[in-house]
Amino acid sequence: MDSDLLQVRHIVQEAIGTLSVSRDGAQICETLRTIKSYLGGTENPPSMKEKEEFTRNHFTTFLQCLISNLSLDWLEQFQSDEDKELWDCFFLEGPADQTFMVLLDTIISTAPSFRLNKVVDVLEQFLQRAGLSALMWEVCKQQTQAGPSVLQEAILNKVACLPDHLGNKLQEENRPVFFPQNYFPLLGVEMVQVLERISDSLRGGLDCSISFVSQVLGKVCMHGRQKEILNVLVSHLTDHTQSDCIWQRICWRLVESVPDRWVEPVVCGFVQAAAGPAVLSRLLGNLVVKSKKAQFVMTQKMLLLQYSYPTMVLQNLLGYLALDNMRRLLLIKVLKELLETWGSSTAVKHSPAEQQLYISKAILICLSHLKEAEIQSDRQELLTVMMEGMKCHLDSNLPKIRHMGMVVAECVSARVMSEGPALKFQYEEDDEIRDLKTLLIQRPEQIPDSDSQSIGNSRPAMTPSTILKPSVKPQPSASAGLDQGDDSELDSDDDLVPYDMSEDKELKKTKAPTYIRDCIEILTGPEDPDKYEATMSTLESLIRRNVAAAREVSVELAKVLLHLDEKSYVEGFVGLRQGALVAIAVTDPTPVAQFLTSEFYSLNYSLRQRMDILDVLARAAQELSQPFSPKAKQLPSLKQPSIQILPSNSSSPDWQKVVDERIRSKTRRFAKGQSQAKPPSAPNRFGPVAGHFFFPLLRNFDRPLTTFDLLGDDHLVLARLTHTLAILMYFAVNTVVASAMGKALLEFVWTLRFHADTYVRQGLLSSVSSTLLSVPAECLLEDMTEELLETQAWLADVAEKDPDGDCRSLALQNLLLMENLKKKTLET
Repeated sequence: MDSDLLQVRHIVQEAIGTLSVSRDGAQICETLRTIKSYLGGTENPPSMKEKEEFTRNHFTTFLQCLISNLSLDWLEQFQSDEDKELWDCFFLEGPADQTFMVLLDTIISTAPSFRLNKVVDVLEQFLQRAGLSALMWEVCKQQTQAGPSVLQEAILNKVACLPDHLGNKLQEENRPVFFPQNYFPLLGVEMVQVLERISDSLRGGLDCSISFVSQVLGKVCMHGRQKEILNVLVSHLTDHTQSDCIWQRICWRLVESVPDRWVEPVVCGFVQAAAGPAVLSRLLGNLVVKSKKAQFVMTQKMLLLQYSYPTMVLQNLLGYLALDNMRRLLLIKVLKELLETWGSSTAVKHSPAEQQLYISKAILICLSHLKEAEIQSDRQELLTVMMEGMKCHLDSNLPKIRHMGMVVAECVSARVMSEGPALKFQYEEDDEIRDLKTLLIQRPEQIPDSDSQSIGNSRPAMTPSTILKPSVKPQPSASAGLDQGDDSELDSDDDLVPYDMSEDKELKKTKAPTYIRDCIEILTGPEDPDKYEATMSTLESLIRRNVAAAREVSVELAKVLLHLDEKSYVEGFVGLRQGALVAIAVTDPTPVAQFLTSEFYSLNYSLRQRMDILDVLARAAQELSQPFSPKAKQLPSLKQPSIQILPSNSSSPDWQKVVDERIRSKTRRFAKGQSQAKPPSAPNRFGPVAGHFFFPLLRNFDRPLTTFDLLGDDHLVLARLTHTLAILMYFAVNTVVASAMGKALLEFVWTLRFHADTYVRQGLLSSVSSTLLSVPAECLLEDMTEELLETQAWLADVAEKDPDGDCRSLALQNLLLMENLKKKTLET
């Protein structure tokens, strides 16, 4: 061994011995200055070979000696602040990688003491003086000379997990700089500084490795801190790559060098943090083409397996695929896979509505980026998948799913069948649908350069108005009218005051019938539009005014109304017929309910008629359960606070509102302001007849008919049945038959608990809510203990595993109600 190297070893060993035994401040300071000369900054520095020997083989040992001798008495030997800083300089000026490891290992292994506090202080200074960038730069230089080592792997783990180590050790005494929300943005800034040094090195013609920085980025993102670090890193990289090709290549290599096991969080973080597709394209380059892992994440996982990302992320991702010719092949492939998933009946039945909305958004964004030639090349395949998917969506029981399917089918057909007529559906637009349609419009930064240059020569861009709305003929302008001549001004009627016609009533050609039997004769006789309209308009009020006469023909009239075909010339026909059916059911509940429930399972009825029966029973039960008063009799259209039974084209009653209303009514609160008047007390008229409404509906649900199979294809009617039973149970509160109804309903729920249809499961969960709210707690706990325990286990499983968010919410609500029932029983 070289004599100079042996001398370095001898000096270090002698210094360690002196520091271990000496209590002379002057001697200690002189020893430290001697060793510090190997770090530079002295008048007579040792040779480069000696410095390398010290830093490579002896620096870590010397730092450990300094820390092992560290105590309050030992530091008191230093006479001046300059001497005290001499101890710190070894940690702040020496090789950053070894310093960092020694400091962190000491903190992890040291008990609370003066030594621990001093080392934490030094580590804090190390971070504040850009120690992390020096650390990463040291490792990058070492990787250029040799491959990864055990030390580099240990450094990587410590850098990524530093907040965890310090938090576990210091607990409540932790410093703000070590908090994750502060540390990781600082780490992002330090990484930018390292990349700047790498950029300078490359411009100087020197080789440099970036893999360690990539590993740090991947490790931090894998630990769930991509938001904190990438918010800083991406903003700096966006600025640097805007006009510098070297920085673009550095950024591409940074992401490409991330190990495969950490690619997913890094790529997802970049897609979320980028300010647009163009920025993302600069930052990632053609990563999705080069890396199979990145391609899987961007074209499969982020689009088909996850659905929590906002719309902006989808626009970034799909816009990135559209901005390069090599990546556009993946865009077409993605569209086909999205449409295949969208058109899968299994996915429509079992996927959450949120995921289906997410896929619908992705399809529309893909359509906005595709060119006409790309679409026409796969025209037939896209049409086939669209037709299959449209059928699956229209077969769904949930209006939200049906409407999403209509919108996507309209957009796909408009783009694919550009020459022929496109599909057009009738639905009520809401904010969600309007947002979907706006996705067809490309934002300016998403348009490729080649397209933007020739945009003046191309056809107009597709927008929701041009795709989804028929053309409107232009109206003649006001100036054109004025050009016809000056006489038009003389004939103007603008100065005339119009008559007030707000109180005018339309003259009826036919007099409304006065008797209910006359109404039956008109409805069953030859069709006369005027008589039909007059009869349907007055029938409900006739029934409510002439109770005795209505009871004489109640079943006959209900049969006539039930079989009555819709008349398009009668405005509001469906509502008028339903109002009359409800009125006759309220007027003579027992025979009418028996007739309707028996007809529900009879042959030769359409699904629409069977659902009308359920709606009438539910609305009649609601009216019968409310306090009866002459005013209510005179004004049947007066709205009262109650459960809103939704029309037949709606998905389900708002059961959360129902449950909240009942819970609110049972919760004691301190009054604020004037107390409200108590509602009038009256017997529940629904109680004596509730059994006639309820039990016949449970009788034959599992017996298929020739044209009616509740447990088969007619699951929409089954879903409406479950919701109707829940409504009837809810309105049977405080009645004698409530306990028997609740027991039967829980058995019905248990039979269908694993039904595949979301709408059916929502009805079953609503039935459980109604049972818990309407049946007395004593009866529930005494007579239905076994049923409650089974239901509770099922509810826990639904709350954890059901794909539908509304089902999970209802299950949690029911579990809370059960818990409240137990507490209430224990208190009493």
